[in-house]
Order: sequence, then structure tokens, then C-alpha cells
Amino acid sequence: MIWFKAFVSGFLATLVFHQGLFTLFWLGDLVPKAPFNLSPVPPLGVPAVVSLAFFGGLWGMALWLILGRLAGVKFWLGHVIAGAIGPTAVAMLVVFPLKGLDVSSQTWVGGLLLNGFWGLGVALFMRLMGAKAPSGLR
Repeated sequence: MIWFKAFVSGFLATLVFHQGLFTLFWLGDLVPKAPFNLSPVPPLGVPAVVSLAFFGGLWGMALWLILGRLAGVKFWLGHVIAGAIGPTAVAMLVVFPLKGLDVSSQTWVGGLLLNGFWGLGVALFMRLMGAKAPSGLR
């Protein structure tokens, strides 16, 4: 059940935190593309934002695997830091080049901010769903 909670936390954090901050960036003319992209993406033709949220769910599971035993400030900071670095590094070093997208200092900084905020959202949703570190591992 904990893995389902971790997936749901990552999925929801993508829609609420990541895309919420992306919306603020877009409203402030800091990014050219609108949030909540509904354009279909291969191979299944699902909306891009749903695909992004699915991968956010997988990343949420990875964060729980790595950070789930932490408590207190370490839990929260760990999610922000790992959330910022992991997904951003994969996006900039793998996904963007595969899609032919430009990688710049602006995309790195934007990615770190968006994904760090996403990581905070994962931690919050995990706590709201009652997920706690296993006893004896804190």
C-alpha cells in the first residue's frame, strides 16, 4: 500500500505543485509554453501532462525508496533536494536531448525550482496520506 501512496503522491504533486508553479512562471512570462499541456504524446497518445504526472508518480516511488525512512527536517529537505536534482538531471541530460530540446542555464534553474517544489509536494502528500518512516529506522 505504501508504494501506491508514493505513486499517488508523485502523480498529484506533479499536477498541483509542479504544474502550479509552472503556471506562475507562465503567467509571469518566464516560460513560453502554457502549463497543463493536453497535446497527445506517443506511444499511447495520452495528454502530455498525464504522461508527466505518471512519471512523477514513478519518481515519487523512487523518493520513498530513498527517503522514506527519514523523519523531521531530513525528510522534508531530502524530498526538496532529491526532488530537485534527480528529475532535473534526467530531464536535462536524457529527455531534452532525446526530444531535441535546448538545454541552457535557464532550463536547469527552472527545472531545479519546479522539481524541488514538486519534491516538497510529494513529501506533503505522503504525510497527508499517513505515510511514516518504519519504526526503528529513524
